[in-house]
Amino acid sequence: MSYVSGTATGSAVKEAKVMKKGRMNGSAGMNLLAYLVTLIVLLPFLWMLLLSFKTNSDILNNPFSLPKTLSFDNYERAFTTLNMGLLYKNTFIIAVITIVIEVLITFMSSYALTRMVFRSERLRNSLTAFLLAGLAIPAFILLFPVYRLTLSFGLLNTYASLVIPYIATSISFNTLLFTGFLRGFPREVEEAAIIDGCGLFTLGRSVVFPIIMPVVATVFIFNMLYIWNEFPFAVTLISDETMTTISLGISQFKGRFNIDYGGIIAASTLLIIPQLVFFAVFQRFIIEGMTAGAVKG
Repeated sequence: MSYVSGTATGSAVKEAKVMKKGRMNGSAGMNLLAYLVTLIVLLPFLWMLLLSFKTNSDILNNPFSLPKTLSFDNYERAFTTLNMGLLYKNTFIIAVITIVIEVLITFMSSYALTRMVFRSERLRNSLTAFLLAGLAIPAFILLFPVYRLTLSFGLLNTYASLVIPYIATSISFNTLLFTGFLRGFPREVEEAAIIDGCGLFTLGRSVVFPIIMPVVATVFIFNMLYIWNEFPFAVTLISDETMTTISLGISQFKGRFNIDYGGIIAASTLLIIPQLVFFAVFQRFIIEGMTAGAVKG
């Protein structure tokens, strides 16, 4: 009897060791895969960073070789050719104005879609589908009508010429995020606030909005990165150098008959680095916003 028990115990121990070893191998494999994916993602940026220290002849003749010296001539030309301070300022002003307005609009519209009492559920679903259908419309289709409307209202080469299209094109995406969270938002919290005497605007501003801050932060980050890199609307609606955004300014960093590849790469690096820093600082808010589904105490 003791022999059988000892055999069973030994088999259980061996099985546990095998399972533990399998979990360790699986964990090591997942870690290796994660490092590999990270390397693949970072490789283009690292290559661009190395190219930014090369001369134009080295970029064209030996693009995959290491730079002979760490020369900052390309960055100096980027700063002297482009007014980087003005480009950053224009982009930042447009981004802040756009994001503040679109967050207010889409929060209110999403709250109405998830809380209003409609005569039929089909109407609610139709409104939601209509808003989300905007995700399927490419920006390039909108360029000509937006240009004609902007020209008709006399808004060319102004902040409003970019702010208004950015707000319009972001409504679908922001609504998708807000409605997805608000549908799972506990109504008991709102009912308790209403019993305490909160009106509609006080309820939205002081109760609901602070709780959904992770989603608001996610909307802010995605829209900031979109505006920072947006090019089609900027190149169509802005021709005044004093109103140029950073993506548009870098695209114009070339001569009429020649191209300064080193300067363009250095300027592009200056465009990407703030985004990487911004994303690294706020990435936890993106994770919280995309996975938010419960009220945190």
